[in-house]
Amino acid sequence: MKVFKTGVIGFAHMHINGLLDYFSQLDNIKWVACADTKPQKESLSSEPATRTANLERAVEKTGIPKVYDDYKEMLNQEEFDIIIFCPENARKAEIVQAAAEQKIHLFTEKPLAHDLSSALKIKRAVEFNDISLMVNWPTTWSPPIRKAYSLIQNEEIGQVWEIKWRNGASMGPLAYGQDITEKEKGAEWWHQSDTGGGALLDYCCYGACLARWFLGQQAETARGIKANFQSHYGDAEDNAVITVRFPESMAILEGTWTTFNSGVPGGPLIYGTQGTIVVDGDKVLLYKERNRSEPTAEFSGELPEGRDNPAREFIHHLTTGDDLHPTLDLPVNIDAMAILDAGIRSAESGQREVVNSKYWSIG
Repeated sequence: MKVFKTGVIGFAHMHINGLLDYFSQLDNIKWVACADTKPQKESLSSEPATRTANLERAVEKTGIPKVYDDYKEMLNQEEFDIIIFCPENARKAEIVQAAAEQKIHLFTEKPLAHDLSSALKIKRAVEFNDISLMVNWPTTWSPPIRKAYSLIQNEEIGQVWEIKWRNGASMGPLAYGQDITEKEKGAEWWHQSDTGGGALLDYCCYGACLARWFLGQQAETARGIKANFQSHYGDAEDNAVITVRFPESMAILEGTWTTFNSGVPGGPLIYGTQGTIVVDGDKVLLYKERNRSEPTAEFSGELPEGRDNPAREFIHHLTTGDDLHPTLDLPVNIDAMAILDAGIRSAESGQREVVNSKYWSIG
């Protein structure tokens, strides 16, 4: 059994904690070293989920034996098969380029980047160096979402004409029991626009990926709006909406950091010519009868054996050569990033923006 020498770059995103736990469960992972990126603003807090706490956890709980101050020095000094990287969104392309030159396989958390230009740099580096890159989405590991996809493919609700996504209740990325001041929150990259922070990239990204996967085609145009209603300690938005036009359908993508209680399922909700699919927590509700509030059928779904979490999926891919799940692979992620990029540009211009431009399309 091949043992994968594994390192970590970037502790900005708290999802790194769960990812390291998944990889630590595997017998063929050998932790080598880790390094954080240099933050634009120094972190003022070490509360759980801050970058300081995430790095400490990687050393103390995961047991990563070495910590470098500079990730480029680490790449030059150590040998790796895999790098897991969770930096600020705006730092992802530079890390991919540096690691790809050494033929290291790469694993990151959603979204792929902070704009389309950076996403395309990542694509070129990965393809030129013939390495694998996986973009993890928590929604990929939802059995109900997988079941919803199969219902769409089986045309259970006819032709899909609209998809709606809204994240669940969230008061921001550092509102889960941390004892943290507004000033301390403002020092974290989440609340800084130029580091790739903000609710749009954090949460609208899920809807962009799912809509692209469910519909099987790239979007054409998008309109976006974003606003900072309650998080004035930073300059990143805490709410955003992107409306997306596909060739024969549309999508509404909402991201929020100011929702105390959602009140209704966040979805996704999928509307078709012959019915509606609602993903509600751990179940899928299928509505195929008009004027009836009760679902016609209810499902749960399942994940494939041996490929039921992000670490197992990636190692399965590297050892067998089997394709990654589509939502984890580059083509869908490039197209999702194009939607987000158009939404960001639209929020700035106030105009509808093109998504699938001939000048960047990957065919």
